[in-house]
Amino acid sequence: MKIKNFIAAFMVSAVLINTVSAAEVPEVEGSAAILMEASTGAVLAEKNADAPLPPASVTKVMTLLLIYDSEAQGKIKWDDEVTVSEHAASMGGSQIFLEAGEKQTAAVLTKSIAIASANDAAVAMAEYIAGSESAFVGMMNERAESLGMKNTTFKNACGLDEAGHLTSARDIALMSRELITKYPQITEYTTKWQDTITHTTAKGESEFGLTNTNRLIKWYSGATGLKTGSTGNAKYCLSGTAKRDDMELIAVVMACPDPKQRFREVMKLLDFGYANYMLLHGEPAGKIISSVPVLGGEEDSVNAVAANRASYLAAKGNKRLEYTTTLPEKIPAPINAGDVLGEMIYTCDGKEVAHCDLVAEKAVEKSGFGKNLEDIFKLWVKG
Repeated sequence: MKIKNFIAAFMVSAVLINTVSAAEVPEVEGSAAILMEASTGAVLAEKNADAPLPPASVTKVMTLLLIYDSEAQGKIKWDDEVTVSEHAASMGGSQIFLEAGEKQTAAVLTKSIAIASANDAAVAMAEYIAGSESAFVGMMNERAESLGMKNTTFKNACGLDEAGHLTSARDIALMSRELITKYPQITEYTTKWQDTITHTTAKGESEFGLTNTNRLIKWYSGATGLKTGSTGNAKYCLSGTAKRDDMELIAVVMACPDPKQRFREVMKLLDFGYANYMLLHGEPAGKIISSVPVLGGEEDSVNAVAANRASYLAAKGNKRLEYTTTLPEKIPAPINAGDVLGEMIYTCDGKEVAHCDLVAEKAVEKSGFGKNLEDIFKLWVKG
């Protein structure tokens, strides 16, 4: 079955959907698949991308996202000691064999989830953050809703088969995108092939080896992660990520028939993306684009700078973005730094593809008595 080819270019302040000609999309095994560019969210190809399916341990992308959210918000610290509960220690499947009462740092447990897909570590962190796994699952579903994951219902924190625990290829791509763009440091773990942790229990200390479940990082140039998954119901799943030059792609396959096939299919999709598409970038954020005269201000003008750097995913062969600006002839004081003055409109091959706000580089206060006298004198000199 061929997967449908289209591209949706997400811009700085507007969303435009374009059909872009490219080479024929390859056939992909598995029940569902999608290929997405990370910085723009553009979708290059898909197959049954909205079908709700069991995700197995790819679930842990959301678990990791919430762990990193919690650390960023100051709710946890990486050196916090987490005490493992009976419930967490009882998890089957892939695990690091934590014992009830054992203590590990949040960093060690997170590393074990990202590298070795440890179910026991995932549940231990879920309980530490939310008080219980069920409360954490509520957080997972809320975060999914906030990301627009419309075909997802999580029932647990680790991905073991459970009735109603479902997501889609598109939803996996959305949460994968959020994780790798908001917390790129996750790749410190997801690109590591092997590591070790130390168990400290009543029996003493013992070293335990971690081996990455994601062979993509061994097999594919530029691979950055992200998460494998397999259960009896889910078959073999993978959210694979790779970065070459400045373009990061996310390829998701679900319900592949055998473990090696999921890696081959993801590599096939990534190859297609890198062979046929490229990112075009606008002016850097903060670059002075123009200036606008100021009426009644302490300064005669204010610089208009690009608020963001626009990006556009295009088929290879498109060389650059061009822009025009819309700005007022004059603007009255006072002006705050960051006030929107106008916008840049980017085009590619004559077609409008992106917008970017132009903002005030710095504040301009209303002119005082001295400045008013100076302006009057200048006018008098000019006659």
